[in-house]
Amino acid sequence: MALEFLYRQPVKIRFGSGSINSLGEEIKALGASRCLVVCDRFLRSTVDAMQREIPEIAAVFSDVEENPRLSGVIAAAELAREAQVDAIVGIGGGSTMDTAKFTAAIARENADALACFKGETPFPQTRFPMIAVPTTAGTGSEVTQVSVISHGAEKKTINNSVFMPTLAIVDPALTVTVPPRTTMNTGLDAMAHALEGYWSRNHQPISDLTAIEAVRLVLENLETAYLDGSNLAARENMSLAALLGGMSFALPKTAGSHACSYPLSEHYHLPHGEACAFTLDSFVRINADERLTLLCRRVGLSGTDELADRIKALKKLAGLKMTLSDLGEVDLDALVKEAAAHPLMGNNPVAMDEDALRAMFEALR
Repeated sequence: MALEFLYRQPVKIRFGSGSINSLGEEIKALGASRCLVVCDRFLRSTVDAMQREIPEIAAVFSDVEENPRLSGVIAAAELAREAQVDAIVGIGGGSTMDTAKFTAAIARENADALACFKGETPFPQTRFPMIAVPTTAGTGSEVTQVSVISHGAEKKTINNSVFMPTLAIVDPALTVTVPPRTTMNTGLDAMAHALEGYWSRNHQPISDLTAIEAVRLVLENLETAYLDGSNLAARENMSLAALLGGMSFALPKTAGSHACSYPLSEHYHLPHGEACAFTLDSFVRINADERLTLLCRRVGLSGTDELADRIKALKKLAGLKMTLSDLGEVDLDALVKEAAAHPLMGNNPVAMDEDALRAMFEALR
């Protein structure tokens, strides 16, 4: 059969330590004169200092929750309209990126956020331009059209082209102060993005190449970045791994590990990266085939067992939760049911029904 695929990556990417210093000129290059910065709470003072240097920053929204909620999007959009902005900047981790993306999508046309969230109303065709500035190395959100937002008891992964940032400024120096545990969580998230994009049923050649390189970079640099956060070379390589990981899954989408991560985060309060990592080595063994063996050889490993063992060792190094007993009291029936029903499970190359997932989790006792 003839090889056919579609690849699209419309985000302008500026990468390099110190590249945050280009923010003012990049805002102007967008033709914007007033922008709203959405940032993590702990970055508020840093962004306030930026505001004194960059007059185009008209307002700052920092009430972003760890698992971002629609209420935060609505509040940020209201502030954007009050401040009469014409661009959105997101500075922070994945939660901030998701909030900023959704805000940019609805604020310009004053769209009904809840109706868009529920899928009752399409997102507007016009939106504010958005600059994504990640401060962690993991989510790859700066190059994807995904926003993960919760409302009430519902957590939705919304995939829509309106969420694609206009520009990504990836400055590895911004990640130097990230705590070790967060460094590991986000780094393993980047690994999950790369591996799941690679073995997704929707994988394609260009995404395969970025996935292989992302896996290599994580294997060679994550432990160093975890043990010595001031090592700028390791931080640069992890920022590149996160960027490439985002490009790896942006089109193919993720699979089994991410499908399992949502109930693990929602009910057992694991951070997203830790929740993905919880089953990642298990899925490496489950999805082991000639393609995955080829990836392992290309990154210097003997095979899939060594890859699974390396992931497990990284989790152990950081003291991440690795067994059901680590989670406390687990409703295994509910966990298996939710994971099996998640749409991303359909992207896994090996079909995983409730019985298969139960066996996988039982092995993690």
